[in-house]
This record gives sequence, structure tokens and C-alpha cells, in this order.
Amino acid sequence: MQGLAPYWFEVDTNLRVTDDGDVSYDLEAEYDWLLTQRLILQGRGETLVAFSDVEEWGVGSGINNVGLGLRLRYHFSREFAPYVGVSYTRFLGNTEDLREREGEDVESSSFVAGVRWWF
Repeated sequence: MQGLAPYWFEVDTNLRVTDDGDVSYDLEAEYDWLLTQRLILQGRGETLVAFSDVEEWGVGSGINNVGLGLRLRYHFSREFAPYVGVSYTRFLGNTEDLREREGEDVESSSFVAGVRWWF
């Protein structure tokens, strides 16, 4: 499902079922703060929940990760808006344990830059 939730939160949710019967659910939400008519700060959050362990994919049961981010974009027009931002992801629970066992990072931060455009 995708849409606009109360208080103007944009929400995107997915329920996935594999051929093996493994079920996972993810949720992503965004909120825009209008700083000016053209300058917009967007807060983002996402999480993934798995209902079973799938070790070959590095997925443990329970809440797998939490991601948070902020993006600042400037609308030159409705069709063209470059942005810069920062994001943070933290793996949790059984997924954290699986990643540690494989020697992978359980948290990461990154800077993002891009262009939001449509025609």
C-alpha cells in the first residue's frame, strides 16, 4: 500500500512472500517541512520486519533494521529539484548477529545527493 496518512505523512508499505513461504514486511514514511516555498526539508524513516530466518540472505527474524534520514531539496520548478542529505541505518536483532558473524558492519551512515525530477 502506498499513500498519504493522517498529518501528511507519505507512507509506503510492502508485504512479501517468497516461494519458500518466507514472509517479510517493510514500512517507509516521509514527511516534508516547507522552510520556504521552494526549500524543503524531508525526514525519512524505514524499517524491515521478517517473520522467519533466511540465513542465505542474511536476514534474521524480527525487526531487521531501522533507517533514518534527512534530505534538503530546492525546487527550481515542480519538475526539477536537486537535493543533498544524510542517512543512517542500524541492523537489529538476529540480523545484527548474522552480519557480525559474517564480519559485516551493523550500522552505517552516508551522504546522499541527487535530483528529483519528472516529465
